[in-house]
This record gives sequence, C-alpha cells and structure tokens, in this order.
Amino acid sequence: MLRLPIRIYAFFRGNMVMSIAMIAAIVTSIIVPPDKTYLGYFDLKTLACLFSVLAVVCALRNIKFFTILARKIVQCFGTVRMTLLALIYITFIGSMLIANDMALLTFLPLGFFVLDSTGMRKYMAVTFIMQNIAANLGGMLTPFGNPQNLFLYSRFDIPTWDFMKVMFPPFVVAIILITVICLFFPNEKMKIKDSDDTKLPFWRTFIYLVLFALSVAIVFRTIPYQLGLVIILVSMLFLDRDALRKVDYPLLLTFTCFFIFSGNMGRIDAVRNFFSAFLELDTLLFSAISCQVISNVPSAILLSQFTDNWQSLLVGVNIGGAGTLIASLASLITFSEYQLHNPHGAKKYIALFSAFNFGFLIVLYLFSHFVQGL
Repeated sequence: MLRLPIRIYAFFRGNMVMSIAMIAAIVTSIIVPPDKTYLGYFDLKTLACLFSVLAVVCALRNIKFFTILARKIVQCFGTVRMTLLALIYITFIGSMLIANDMALLTFLPLGFFVLDSTGMRKYMAVTFIMQNIAANLGGMLTPFGNPQNLFLYSRFDIPTWDFMKVMFPPFVVAIILITVICLFFPNEKMKIKDSDDTKLPFWRTFIYLVLFALSVAIVFRTIPYQLGLVIILVSMLFLDRDALRKVDYPLLLTFTCFFIFSGNMGRIDAVRNFFSAFLELDTLLFSAISCQVISNVPSAILLSQFTDNWQSLLVGVNIGGAGTLIASLASLITFSEYQLHNPHGAKKYIALFSAFNFGFLIVLYLFSHFVQGL
C-alpha cells in the first residue's frame, strides 16, 4: 500500500521543473478560475512537434544509432584533446538535430564510457560541463534544437530564414568559445577500448531516419502537424512501442502546465504591466535574467505574453540557458548524470559549472547586446 505514494513522490521529486509548473498552474487557476479562454492557452502544434521529435529520437536511441555513430567518430582520434573535442562537437551538432536534452541523454553516457574505459575520469566534470554548454548553445540555431525555440517559432510564426539569421551570430560566437576552451585540454595519448560489436538493423534504421525527416518537416511547416503526428504515432505503435513509453512525457506536461500558468499570468493586470514595463526597457537582458530563476522554457512561454520583440526574446532565452544550474532543464540532466558517477563531487562540480556557464553568459550577452545596437 505504501509503494504507490512513494513512487508518486519519487516521480514528482525526480521531475522538479514539471512539479513547479504544475503548482504554478494550480495556484494561478485559483486566481483566474477556468473558463472558455483556457482553450486558447494551448499551442497544440508545439506539443505535437515536440512529441514527434522525441518519439523518433527515442526509437533511434533504442537501436543505438547515436551511440554507434558517435563511437565511430571518437575512435578516429587518439589524444585527450581531440577525443574530448569530438565528444563535445558531437553533442553540439546533435543538439541541433535531436534537441538539447536528448543530445545529452544520448552523448553524456558515451562521454563517461570514453573517460572510464581509458582511465581519464579526472576530466569528467569539465567534459560534462562542456557537453552541457554545447547542447544548450548548439541547439539555439534550429527551431527544434531547444524546446523554447519550438514554442517561440510557432508562437510568433517566425519565418525559418529569419529565425536562423537572428540566432546565427551568437551561435558562431558559441562555437568559437567552445573550441578555444577545448584547445586547453592536454594532448596526451588516449586509447579507447570498445568491444561493442552492435550493428544497426538496416531497414529499421532507414524507416526511423525517414520518420525523423518527417518530424523535421512538421517543425518546418511543410507537412500539417496533425497528419505527421498520426503517421509517426501509428508507425511507432507497430515498430517500437518502447520508444513511445520512453518519450519525455514530463517535459510535455511541463509545457502544458506552463501554457496554463502563462495564460493566467497574462490576464492579471498587475503582472502584465510589470513584465511589459521591464521587457520594454531591455527584452534581451530581462529574458536572460528570468531564465536564471525559472529556467529558459517557462521564461519563453511566460514572457511571450508580454512582448512582440521575438528577436530579443529568442536570443535571451537561448543564451540564458547558460548560468545557474536551473537555467536549463538540460543542465539538471547533466548534473544528475554526473552525480550518478561521482556522488561526492557535487560541490566542486557546481562551482566549476557556475564559473564556465556565467563566463559564457556574460560574453554572449555583451556580444548580442552589441549586435542589436548596430
């Protein structure tokens, strides 16, 4: 009898962002009682796109597609510097294709495998931190690279070229910063021992890649999201039901709760006037700061209710993913993975994490502020 409450408690504790979002939705629903206006809160296109991408990525992960691909790439390098640079670049590029949290869930275990199998665990903290930064900042270039991008892309109906044009300058700076830091890794020899002979199932891999292309087409609005969602859902029911079970449903529920929360906040006059005033002063700065307190996804959903300056908001909630440990859900994923392998190194990790992340945040903010002033 006690197991169910314990499991429920563990579930909510393990998904703190979702739990906070749910509490926020409930509290604001007391202030603004549910009515017909609630139906307009939900962005079904964003939820459908997010589910589609997550489902296909889970299927690809189940056949070890990303792990096998990444290991083949890593095995091409023989030094600490080049191997870790490859790992971080893989995470960076992966976040543009499969979203930042999925990139970390896929490539952090690979990073640990490489370091553990070569006796280089002393580099685990800095490697995980750089993979985390790479995932957060690499994903900012594409509409589906970060969850908040997918929302803002749909919310403001942003043309794809305009989206990428706005995000390209900070994206380039992020690449340069990451590369320069990685060059400080030692150049000592590193031999990877990999006995995993797993091979990809050809037809299943081909079908999943086609479905992934379909999910990307949904994001870019070339296929109606309703049709794409049905095709992907039915395909997964036949091909890999386990992938459907592994979809990050807490993330989807987090979005749903924050839709309610932000919708209600937008109907409270005092709140609307407060946020509108600050966003009018400096949308870029205020959005980046808000991420440090309530994370980048809820910041994007909430602040989009009070400004039409999507350019500054988009940049702010992306570079704002760097900074505190709660600035991005992806950062919490990285911290959890690090604690799994080194439960006694939390304080040192957080100190190093904060130093790197706030350094990136400051440089990217100053650069973005300068670009917007041109």
